[in-house]
Amino acid sequence: MNEKRLLRLFPLLAFVLGLSWAASAQEAQKPEVDHSYKPLMLKLSEDGNKYVRFIIWHQQWLQTNNMAVEDAKLQVSAQVRRSRILAYAQVSPRFLILTHFGLNSLTPDNLSPLGNNSGADAAQLFLHGAWTEFKVSGDNALFIGGGLHYWNGLSRLSSQSTLNFMTLDQSRPFVAWHSLAITDQFARHLGIYAKGEIGKFDYRLAINNPGRNGLTADRGLKDSGLSYNGFTQPDKNGDPVGSTIIEGYFRYNLFDKESTKLPYNVGTYLGSKKVLALGAGFFAHPNGMYNNSTGEHESVSHFAVDAFVDMPLAGDDCFSAYAAYMRFNYGENYVSRWAGTGNVIYGQLGYKFPKSRFMPYVAMQAANYDGFDGPSGTLDIGINYFINGHNAKLTLEYHSVNGDLREGGLDANGDPQDVQQLRVQAHIFL
Repeated sequence: MNEKRLLRLFPLLAFVLGLSWAASAQEAQKPEVDHSYKPLMLKLSEDGNKYVRFIIWHQQWLQTNNMAVEDAKLQVSAQVRRSRILAYAQVSPRFLILTHFGLNSLTPDNLSPLGNNSGADAAQLFLHGAWTEFKVSGDNALFIGGGLHYWNGLSRLSSQSTLNFMTLDQSRPFVAWHSLAITDQFARHLGIYAKGEIGKFDYRLAINNPGRNGLTADRGLKDSGLSYNGFTQPDKNGDPVGSTIIEGYFRYNLFDKESTKLPYNVGTYLGSKKVLALGAGFFAHPNGMYNNSTGEHESVSHFAVDAFVDMPLAGDDCFSAYAAYMRFNYGENYVSRWAGTGNVIYGQLGYKFPKSRFMPYVAMQAANYDGFDGPSGTLDIGINYFINGHNAKLTLEYHSVNGDLREGGLDANGDPQDVQQLRVQAHIFL
């Protein structure tokens, strides 16, 4: 890390922290503000067991340009990171329907001049989820659903909720969303799934079809001869192959049980639960890869193990930590858009101070891919200021990515460029 470049970020960091502390001190001097919140729910029965639940959220960013670029002058740009609406209805104990739509990453570079989504890279309002679900067993052991869904396999963060991150956002590069925009629609696949709970054990399994309009995935430094588009290439007999993806995730909760009503895994409960969850998962795409040299198909197979702990301590403080080991296999020397053949370790650690609205955290990702000459990694250091829990919060984060991962593009010499940024987020959901 270039110390001079990092020092240029300190004035902005100090300014934002100063505003946060000043806001906290000012609020402490005022009468207590009523931040109480009730979910947006339309009851369809007197007892409330039949209902429609609505969730609306925005995440607004200010972020600097890449300060790792030599002689870069500080610039700050605005972004609508997420703007979403989700609704689900439980009109019978036996079935549920969910619809989720919104947009991602609306920036000055992809604003549509007339709001008509002109241009290939314009941000668009689109479906993030549309599924129906039926309860099969009398208890909660088996539910079956289908549609455009988010019941992903591999790891806890593969079905991460964007409402209650402990960090500012998902770890980037998106190793947990390893198939994003390659075989799916923004981490959602079309398919069917099964889920259920047996005691403190819960599971999710899905059989999906890959989307056939994915982005180019190859990002390796070495020529693997492979392309992750085998599902668009017929075999030597002219028959279609690679049209099935199988994935799953299995979890055991040692203390409090986590909800499996919806797929969205919580980032931190802020001390409202005592959770220690151990998980393992997989993602398999038979014949998903295509060998351009031999004309043969090869298979994709990933697996992961992880652990999540989130619990209150002595006072109203809380501790949160997550660790995952992921093994990716796309084929020899292949590096996909977000991950590559090899190993990844990810971890995050946070602590909310007692009688405080502040929660600092650190997150690290270390990758060792066959297609790179050496290890790669990311580092995120940040702090949350909870105005009203996850319903209203501010987050400041320093974000750094090793150049081998190509998040910063190429420098003037054609080499992968490091990333160093400060990011500020205002998050509100109702």
